[in-house]
Amino acid sequence: MKPRHQGKARLFNNPFLEKLTYTPIGVPIIIFVSIAIGLVYIGFIYGFLSVLSAIGLFILGWFLFTLVEYVAHRFVFHMNTDTELKKKVQYTFHGNHHDYPKDKKRLAMPPLVSLLIASGFFFVFRFVFSHLVFGLLSGFLFGYAMYLLVHYAVHAYAPPKNFLKILWIHHSIHHYNTPEVAFGVSSPLWDWIFNTMPGTSNKWAKLNK
Repeated sequence: MKPRHQGKARLFNNPFLEKLTYTPIGVPIIIFVSIAIGLVYIGFIYGFLSVLSAIGLFILGWFLFTLVEYVAHRFVFHMNTDTELKKKVQYTFHGNHHDYPKDKKRLAMPPLVSLLIASGFFFVFRFVFSHLVFGLLSGFLFGYAMYLLVHYAVHAYAPPKNFLKILWIHHSIHHYNTPEVAFGVSSPLWDWIFNTMPGTSNKWAKLNK
């Protein structure tokens, strides 16, 4: 199905559940930036982090998020829909966004779902990295908040006349030309590494010249 510039998908027949799928973008951004700040604060208060370790772990966590963003987008949100269940799951979480990319209230997962996933990451990071979780997860969740900001901006606003324009072009290629490439949203880094960058002959690439 070609992307539609107007309208929105109907995901649930139940009006309450349907309403829960609408997410004003500012809500999750504020939530996750606040949690990121809170984690660093707790790390300092209880002596788990120093200034240098907090900065280093924050950057590492942010970097790790860009990899998770790429992997989730490529292999989960664009999973092989070879069963009816997979088709339903994929469409609910991501396929509807490709059908209606201008639906601004579905550019982020509902905060409750995001919080549950973030809680899962906390326990995993805590188990693997012990007290370093307060720096790593802070950067990871801040990376998610920046992803939400970038994703909203590239769908809601015209591209800027600076180096950030490449993010608009990159994501536009994914949506309107070749959905099998350009999986990075907040960064094209992993597309370069895993060879899923759009070809230079692509007509969208000419916009960056």
